[in-house]
Amino acid sequence: MSPRTYLLALGAFAVGTSGYIVSGVLPEVSGALDVSVATAGQLGTAFAIAYAIASPLLAAFTGRWERRTLLVVALLVSAVGNALAVFAPTFELLLATRIVAALGAAVYTPAATAVATVLNPPERRGRAVALVFGGLTFALILGVPAGNLLSGPLGYHGVFALVAAVSLAGAVAVRLGVPAVDAPPAVGLRERFAVARDRRVQLLLGVTVLGVLSAMAPFTYIAPFLSETAGAHGAAISLLLLGYGVGAAVGNTLGGRVTDRFGSKLPLYTSISAMIVLLATLPLVVVNVPVAAVVMVVWGMVTWSFNPPMQNFLIGFSPANSALVLSLNASAIYLGVGLSGLTGGAVINLVGVRALPQIAAFAAVAAGVLMVLALRPVRKTAVEDGRQDREIPELARG
Repeated sequence: MSPRTYLLALGAFAVGTSGYIVSGVLPEVSGALDVSVATAGQLGTAFAIAYAIASPLLAAFTGRWERRTLLVVALLVSAVGNALAVFAPTFELLLATRIVAALGAAVYTPAATAVATVLNPPERRGRAVALVFGGLTFALILGVPAGNLLSGPLGYHGVFALVAAVSLAGAVAVRLGVPAVDAPPAVGLRERFAVARDRRVQLLLGVTVLGVLSAMAPFTYIAPFLSETAGAHGAAISLLLLGYGVGAAVGNTLGGRVTDRFGSKLPLYTSISAMIVLLATLPLVVVNVPVAAVVMVVWGMVTWSFNPPMQNFLIGFSPANSALVLSLNASAIYLGVGLSGLTGGAVINLVGVRALPQIAAFAAVAAGVLMVLALRPVRKTAVEDGRQDREIPELARG
């Protein structure tokens, strides 16, 4: 594993914290700006929708940029967006700053993932992807719980200032430690987006949207959920979020290792199946803080074991155009996040936060159906999954 991959993961930690921090500061934003918790949750929606729209467009626009320069600029944009949030006096302006921060994240994550696959040999590609996404899991382990703890003494303004500083540090680290990486060969817009017309790619992107929706709709409103079901408040919620982050780190690492050894299908099917069971039973089993601690760790493992095999599988559809494929999947991820904020807020207003996980389980079931359709063999002689680059084109046809 190239040690430079860890620097890419540091940048992913910065943009991940920028995206997830809203879950930790919802109560503070709600009180300071006099909006409901459901309304405050739309900060995450604004970030996610902006990311989803911008990621493939910016990937095409920056297709000829040298990759290290692109990564540094993306982190600087993220830093600017979070710095502007410090001074936003109204909820509407705070929404706007989240969009700016999202533009940087929309470029960074897929570009960093593609660079990681260049810096590492093919047999370690799953682990390299997992390491970059490990930066996102550490955003959950450290960033979100820290935001929840610090939002009291510092206010949400101070929390966003810290996120801006971390993004700036990530830009410096990438500039100094990551080598220059040439842009992929020039490809026209028509050719770039041709892969998006592949039926299997479309189905897998649908799996990502629904899978993320099912996981993030409850997580966005996890603080009020844990308060109502487990009686958790204050520091207890921060510790439970920490447990989720630890589980996410373990699941992400296992997902990468299992992908390198067995291919993409096994971890994908396992992750979705476990997610359905967990969400359906979540309100029934989370009855106190000790039980919630165990469940949060398992939930993190299940959710984050999904990313490495999905990324690995999609890269194989178009290895020469992996940046666009990854940006499309990143858009699908954040479209799911955006829909989760809207869906979660609607469910809370209609039937309450306790019912949210079980309703989200239906989205996980739909994701499983799409995945079965996407991963079934095209013909009897087709190989079963994407463990090697030579296997993927066989899957991608049809």
